[in-house]
Amino acid sequence: MTTEEQSTDDTQGHLPTPAICRACKHQFEDSGSSSPACPACGRTRIVAHPELFALTIAHIDCDAFYASVEKRDNPELASKPVIIGGEHRGVVSTACYIARMNGVRSAMPMFKAKKLCPDAVIIRPRMKLYQQVGRQIKDKFKQLTPIVQPLSIDEAFLDLSGTDRLHGKPPAALLVQLMSEIEKEIGVTVSVGLAPNKFLAKLASDMDKPRGFTVIGDADKLHILSKLPITRIYGIGAKSAKRLKKDGLTAIGQLQTMDEAVLIRRYGEIGQRLYRLSRGIDTRQVHSLSAVKSVSSERTLAKDLADYAALEDKLWSLSESVADDLKRKKLAGQTITLKLKTSMHRIVTRSRTLDSPTQLAGNLFEVGQDLLKPMVDGTPYRLIGIGVSHFRPLAEADQPDLIEPKRTKQANAERAMDSLRGRFGGSAIKKGRSLSKKPGSSSIGKKIPE
Repeated sequence: MTTEEQSTDDTQGHLPTPAICRACKHQFEDSGSSSPACPACGRTRIVAHPELFALTIAHIDCDAFYASVEKRDNPELASKPVIIGGEHRGVVSTACYIARMNGVRSAMPMFKAKKLCPDAVIIRPRMKLYQQVGRQIKDKFKQLTPIVQPLSIDEAFLDLSGTDRLHGKPPAALLVQLMSEIEKEIGVTVSVGLAPNKFLAKLASDMDKPRGFTVIGDADKLHILSKLPITRIYGIGAKSAKRLKKDGLTAIGQLQTMDEAVLIRRYGEIGQRLYRLSRGIDTRQVHSLSAVKSVSSERTLAKDLADYAALEDKLWSLSESVADDLKRKKLAGQTITLKLKTSMHRIVTRSRTLDSPTQLAGNLFEVGQDLLKPMVDGTPYRLIGIGVSHFRPLAEADQPDLIEPKRTKQANAERAMDSLRGRFGGSAIKKGRSLSKKPGSSSIGKKIPE
């Protein structure tokens, strides 16, 4: 029985249970039948739970996001296995559910994915497109509540407390409507978890993918958690799971029988987390976008690069991407970090903290150049990235420089280009470097639509 059709068993009995039809949005009380149907439209896409209209914390996750966007834009891919990632090297970014049925998983080496699914259509990521679609989806979130905490390009927590008074509907009804709007207007599907806290909401959203709507309440959380492996507790990776397994602990239900003091004595700080999360206790709040700690962009290269000019060229496009993100989020940061990964998968980072914060691509690129130069010593790199952190008030950012007027001119030029892009579109004007592979060009190429 799917979550959509469920009428809970042990915790619910035969009492009428709040329910909503995902097909026609009708709210009603389910009498507890084994195959509930909507009294308004007769459909069986039902979400029913005793706490359905009382819960306010949601986790929303797009279903196979990159692959879904590609299938949306190319209907010929609808019935085909699709893998997003580097065709000749690298790892799988994501895979559609058809490919997943063949064993393909995110972060899997591409050569292994191709062996498991030789008929797959492999598509290189189009990150700018995915980011654009991700922003459209998050704009939808913000129409429901200002308390949105993005976790990645395609998932976020929402705190819907008080939205029933604002929108005249309980959070569950708003979420059902949101899922339908995203699918119809944006063309991708999402799965929703609704619960009393973030841990349970994220757990729930992954239980019935794709297009799932799963509810975990206070009354049934212990029962649901008891059946899950310990690895479903966030932060418990392979090493931690191996140690716990040595101690005979593999299921969350086992943790529920143990005293907090025993777990703390045995595992220290993590012991307290095991105790609390195994019982569905999570006091973390949903934080809005202001909680973002850093903004970055990185690229796995098609082939290892050891040449400074080639790496510098990649650095410029990454700097533009990060700057665009900072400006869109109205953020400015003081610390710039360069990230490199060698062909042997060793990660190297170098950082510099500026006197004042910035959000301009030119400044990011200039610092990135200085950090990159000493690192180019013949070592081949397979990945390069740049990021910004330690955010400061936007009013302090990129002030006129009296000592170096040239910087002020460059800043003004970049702001002028941003203004033109705002008027005529993102491709209306580009720096010469963006139009040519030749590094060091500073000419401006205009492309203003008629």
